[in-house]
Amino acid sequence: MAAKDEKAPAALQVIILDGNGKEWGRLYANAKQFQSGSVGFYGNGKLYNPDNLTARYQCGLTFTLIGSKEKA
Repeated sequence: MAAKDEKAPAALQVIILDGNGKEWGRLYANAKQFQSGSVGFYGNGKLYNPDNLTARYQCGLTFTLIGSKEKA
């Protein structure tokens, strides 16, 4: 039987901090069932370096529930 998490929220807010604790931005990751059959969360977006607003970064996040893929 595949792992499930009935208490997981519909979305996560992800705060991106640098090594000194300065916030670069926030992304939202929504609940998702992946093509592989696993479940978890996925989010993407674009962030700026707070010290250099001309430097823009693209970010993709995947959170997969370990053991959530149905076994063949």
